[in-house]
Amino acid sequence: MTGQMSKKELDAFSKKTIRKPALVWDALSPAETRQSFDFAENYKRFLDDAKTERKAVTVIQKALAAAGFVDIDGRAKGKGKFYKVFRNKAVAAAVVGSAPLDQGMRIIAAHVDSPRLDLKQNPLYEEVDLAMLKVHYYGGIRKYQWLARPLALYGTVVGKDGRSFDVEIGEAETDPVITIADLLPHLAAKLQNSKKLSDVFEAEKLNLVAGSLPAGDEKQKDRFKLTVLKYLFDRYGLVEEDFASAELEAVPAGRARDVGFDRGLIGAYGQDDRVCAYTALAAIQDLKKPPRTAVALFFDKEEIGSEGNSGARSRFMEDFIADLFEKQDAPVSERVLRKAITASEALSADVNAALDPDYQEVHEKRNAARLGYGICITKFTGSGGKSGSSDASAEYVGRVRQIFNRAGIVWQTGELGRVDQGGGGTLAKFLAAYGMDIVDCGPALLSMHSPFELSSKADVYMTFKAFKAFFDDRQ
Repeated sequence: MTGQMSKKELDAFSKKTIRKPALVWDALSPAETRQSFDFAENYKRFLDDAKTERKAVTVIQKALAAAGFVDIDGRAKGKGKFYKVFRNKAVAAAVVGSAPLDQGMRIIAAHVDSPRLDLKQNPLYEEVDLAMLKVHYYGGIRKYQWLARPLALYGTVVGKDGRSFDVEIGEAETDPVITIADLLPHLAAKLQNSKKLSDVFEAEKLNLVAGSLPAGDEKQKDRFKLTVLKYLFDRYGLVEEDFASAELEAVPAGRARDVGFDRGLIGAYGQDDRVCAYTALAAIQDLKKPPRTAVALFFDKEEIGSEGNSGARSRFMEDFIADLFEKQDAPVSERVLRKAITASEALSADVNAALDPDYQEVHEKRNAARLGYGICITKFTGSGGKSGSSDASAEYVGRVRQIFNRAGIVWQTGELGRVDQGGGGTLAKFLAAYGMDIVDCGPALLSMHSPFELSSKADVYMTFKAFKAFFDDRQ
């Protein structure tokens, strides 16, 4: 039949039926292009200020308070904007909508933790006249990427008297940094070059160089350790036993940067998943009166399976939603709460892997996300035969697609690499366990899980617009 069509008819039919991926830059007006660059500047500041999950929570809380959200644990009642901070590691925010809560909510859930190096509880030692710190890596890292680069130390310490204090060393221009020394190529031939990459870099050799000056004369014991302890004591009052009740994290030092001579990309640590955290935060801050109550969730511990009392497997979300019912003077039982959550629609706001120009063979190009092509809808994650994935339904992907199309959102779809090549997971399956519809949505990144991840300013801006459209959709 198509062979009998004229060229004009075929062109019209092709335009009607074939989907051609759209480059965001082609879809944006000059004014929106300028807005996307302005949005990126604010996002970069967020990345600089939110290097750890605790720092991210603090920044998010301050932004919500400045936007008129009130602490749900306070005395404020009635319709409005609420937030709740949990264990200083997770945050929830809500804008109460027109529809009753028991009809369900629109939920966007992101995570604020990223791969890093955690100090052990007994980290400080000295070896060959250097003071060193032992670490245990957190999340999925490629160990070699963390060697021979400046690192900053962040965290919270609880002293023996119960006093809590924050540590931040390595970001200010006058601060020292720490680092992990790498083996020079001249001596690596037998020890490293003949081994598999997975065997070359041993986790127990990811030790931080923390000092080199001795305290006292050569008869003084632990004199290199003492110099480091003197610095930490003078600055924070920290003593060695305090490491036992501390959460101290080594992360890449330095600010988020524009990448490329055209400044179209952003390079920074922690964009997985703080790019989704920031865009979800910006989207909910912008809401006035959504049709259904909008909820933004910012979880911890996603990089290690969403475990613990601050991860998506916890009952923090249930507790927050129950508080929302109470603030509306609406009766809530376990059954009502369960029904409301089940009736909700959700996005698991997380990133996908962008097609890498140098490693295209690990992707299946027809189903790989690309930088600059908008927010990526990831129907399923997991590995192998979709193991460990929630796998969103056709009905719900269709629903999200309609929302995005109505709002003029540039979107794409993507899988995390070729089948049987690898895989990964998100927090989607833990929210799906409540019965709600949920699908993964977020921008694509290059160099994901590295100390310097790359995102497109076009995708970051489009992700914000997509999240806002999801919250504010009237149908």
